Amino acid sequence: MRPLRWALAAWGIVVVAAAPAAHADAVAYLVNITVRPGYNFPNADAALAYGNSLCDRVGQNTPYSALLAGVKDDFQTPDDYQAAYLVNQAVNELCPALIWQLRRSAAHYTGGPAR
Repeated sequence: MRPLRWALAAWGIVVVAAAPAAHADAVAYLVNITVRPGYNFPNADAALAYGNSLCDRVGQNTPYSALLAGVKDDFQTPDDYQAAYLVNQAVNELCPALIWQLRRSAAHYTGGPAR
């Protein structure tokens, strides 16, 4: 029975090591944010640059409230949902490895004050 346990343990390590990594999907990001009104990026490069800057801020542990405040300022909107949508799309599609970091940052966010 002992060789069977070693074989199963070795197989489990191979399965864990072969798990697929999350990949960025710039096309999905562009489709999702250009279909939704309100962002008005001049072109795809500008939209990607903005999304990647959001990823950089998440990677630098910027608090969720500060992320949303920055987006609301940049797009001159008081809409938390619009800001959150852009942040979430950027992280989900451009830097999926940071999803849990974003979730931890947003865990206790209850909404900003209305402007």
